[in-house]
Amino acid sequence: MDKTQILNRKYETVAWGLLAILWGITILFDFIPFGVGILGTGLIVLGINGVRSINNLPTKDDNNGFGILMLAWGGLELMRPILRFLFESADLDWVIFAILLIGLGLILSLRGFLRPLSTHERSNSHGS
Repeated sequence: MDKTQILNRKYETVAWGLLAILWGITILFDFIPFGVGILGTGLIVLGINGVRSINNLPTKDDNNGFGILMLAWGGLELMRPILRFLFESADLDWVIFAILLIGLGLILSLRGFLRPLSTHERSNSHGS
């Protein structure tokens, strides 16, 4: 196993440990809002990609999308009182789900538009 794989495995292990601690604390202490645990999850997932990037390791695009969605979900959970005011007659779980679906669609669409074509894709697009 090379140094890159060893470092990557080390960072992933630390991240999973932090996630387990965060989730355990969130479950154990009822006064901590559910949204705080979700926000923390997003920060940890994005944080591991940040550490990878700083150390010139390959990052995982899926982690970035997942982390952004977790931050959005946690923020929306913490904003329930405001959402309840804005969407008085709606089921807030569905409102949050709908907003997250829109966010996921934006992430996927932007990733598709902004990702550069690989050499293979470029050569195929000229021949079509």
